[in-house]
This record gives sequence, structure tokens and C-alpha cells, in this order.
Amino acid sequence: MVWYNIVRGVYMKDNTRFTYGRTSVYNLNYHLIWRTKYRKKVLQGQIESDLKKILYEVADEYGFTISHMEIGLDDHIHLLVSAPPKLSVTNIVRWLKGVSARKLFQLHPELKTSYWLSEGDRHLWAPSYFVESIGSTNEQAVAKYIDDQRKKEMNQDET
Repeated sequence: MVWYNIVRGVYMKDNTRFTYGRTSVYNLNYHLIWRTKYRKKVLQGQIESDLKKILYEVADEYGFTISHMEIGLDDHIHLLVSAPPKLSVTNIVRWLKGVSARKLFQLHPELKTSYWLSEGDRHLWAPSYFVESIGSTNEQAVAKYIDDQRKKEMNQDET
């Protein structure tokens, strides 16, 4: 697909870096990190597998992509997300955290024992999160960083 670069006044074609929407051409990537509430180390085994599956489903449902994902120290998660300009980072995080918590509590009732508050006040995730916008030159470096998290943290545990 060819698009017109308004700044340079030229037509350009670049299928590798850009996503072409009906009304926009974009390359928006975000590095997201959030942790479990109380830093509980519950993101392991089947819970980890289910979480990853759920997060990919949420991305498909809401129209963004997760290109890299890794669990760190069983208590936090790193994602590299690409999204169209119509989606705000706040909404993306809200959907990912909200849907995943609800579904994980349904699939794994044992999680409720780790989060002992009243039924209506259970939260799997801490309320905060980290977000960093990633330019095209840093995308590969951040992807490698996310992919290497498990190895790096396992090496730290051994020392």
C-alpha cells in the first residue's frame, strides 16, 4: 500500500514498520508492565498459561496486538503491545487487567484464598502500571528485553 507523506510531500511504501488503517498510517508500540497485588507469586503453572491465553484473546477482541509477553518472577508481566491510534493506553490496560482478573478468578478459585478481601473487593492486580512508548528503533531492543526476562530473573535467583 502506498501512502502520502504530508511532511515531505511524497508517496511512500513501507510494509514493515507501519500499520495501514482506513484513515491513518501508524506505528504505535507500548511496553507495559504491571504486577500482582501484594506482589503475590501466583503467575506460574496453569495460571500463567491461562493468563497468556486470556490476554491474547482480549487483544483480539479489542483490536490491538501483543507481539511479546513474559511473566517475571511469578508476580509481574511484561508486554509489547501495538495499537491503533483510536485506542488509548488507559483503556488497553483496563481491558487487559480487568478481563484477565475476572477470568482467572473464575478458572482458578484457589486464587481467592490469596486475595482474602470481601467478594466485591478482590483485585488480582495492583492498581498501578508502567507504560513506555517505543519508537521503531527501540522496538527490537525492547522485544529482546521482554523475551530475556525469564532467563535473566532465573539467573538472579540462582546467585
